[in-house]
Amino acid sequence: MHDSTVAAECIGKVDLNSTIFMADKAYGAKAIRKLIEEKGGMVCIPPKTNEKEPWECDYVQYKERHLVENFFLKLKQYRGIATRYAKLATRFLAFVQLACCRIWLA
Repeated sequence: MHDSTVAAECIGKVDLNSTIFMADKAYGAKAIRKLIEEKGGMVCIPPKTNEKEPWECDYVQYKERHLVENFFLKLKQYRGIATRYAKLATRFLAFVQLACCRIWLA
């Protein structure tokens, strides 16, 4: 199942008031964009090339998304995170937090 199918449920649990929601083209569904705007957030999702009704996207701002992507690439260098060796969610979260601290201090 693709992430975008459950994105609306996850977005509904987060306060988006005065925030900018950046995501890739897969999350550009009308329902997702509408939910973000209803919760007070701004959408920074580029439209797909085959979109019949393309919307505005601030591509200068969208380019900052690479910082988050680069952080996840650094995080995946830790073998235990990339392969999910931890059986319990609490242990996996603890290892992710430890790896984040190590990346931050480096």
